[in-house]
Amino acid sequence: MARIKDVAAQAGVSVATVSRVLNDNPSVTEETRNRVHDAMATLNYRPNAVARSLRTEATRTLGLIIGDILNPFFAELARAVEDEAREAGYTVVIGNADERADQQDHYVRTLMEQRVDGLIICPTAEVTPLVEEVSKGQRPLVFLDRTLTGIDVPSVRADGAAAITELVAHLRALGHRRVAFVSGPGTLSTGRERTAAFLRAAADHGLRVPAEYVRVGDFRAGSGQRITAELLDLPEPPQAIFLGDNLMALGALDEIRRRGLDIPGDVAVASFDDVPWFNHIQPRITAISQPTAELGRLAVRVILDALRGKTAESVVLPAALVIRESCGEARAAVEARQSDGEDRAAAEVRQSDGRRKEAGS
Repeated sequence: MARIKDVAAQAGVSVATVSRVLNDNPSVTEETRNRVHDAMATLNYRPNAVARSLRTEATRTLGLIIGDILNPFFAELARAVEDEAREAGYTVVIGNADERADQQDHYVRTLMEQRVDGLIICPTAEVTPLVEEVSKGQRPLVFLDRTLTGIDVPSVRADGAAAITELVAHLRALGHRRVAFVSGPGTLSTGRERTAAFLRAAADHGLRVPAEYVRVGDFRAGSGQRITAELLDLPEPPQAIFLGDNLMALGALDEIRRRGLDIPGDVAVASFDDVPWFNHIQPRITAISQPTAELGRLAVRVILDALRGKTAESVVLPAALVIRESCGEARAAVEARQSDGEDRAAAEVRQSDGRRKEAGS
């Protein structure tokens, strides 16, 4: 196997210069850097990552802990983190917390023992002593999608308040007055934020929301189906159900289909978190879309800023409402279609009258 001194001899430089190239030292000229890389390729040289990390105290790895790998939102988030990190020369090690604080701590401990350079966490509901300890340590920590009360670290997340307000206005314009909301756990920042935004928007648009219309799920399909069944069994069921994430929306759709109900004729449906399959079912599902891939990329940039000694700033991006057919048709569209139908009917009558006159003559 080729050694670093073999690369140095092949490139005609010192071992120290090869080391500087391997560590991306900016003092090396482009011409010298190219010669060293050419020598490494010729000799099929592979740096010893373990030995290198012992010398530099850097492993070129980042840890990512997500809430639930089965959730399409987190899967897309993880893909974006991995893509951005790879472009920057880092490898990502992913742990699935399965929305459990103990499992999250297991991965935090394991990744720290593996000496990752920094951690990106989509935190569970609890502020555990381990996460609190890591937040005060030397290695950078960034929260992604969610935040934890009392932990002062940079975060990258989306703000869905404006989009939720737009959705409530859309539902009211369609004539829906009984609107229910299925939130995520109140212990999660995303669950609290979406519930507060919905209740504010409902009040602003004059919608009365009884207590039984606001339910708490767990961001999983089973709770969406169970709560939808409970809502539909109420003496006065809601005309529209807004689900706090895509998996709970999937559960709601299962329950509505199981009962043979029509969407949106019998009940309208909307979801927080847009996923590709919402656009490929009938009717297509109205949803609030988060800039998921951009959130993942920005989380990597924020943690790399911290690793480079720069100030790591929190980032908040807006979510956007994507209107489709699952809540009904806008009144203007209905009236336009009716008007168009009436115009066609009147034209057919005029044509029929004209043909009769011609036949009579």
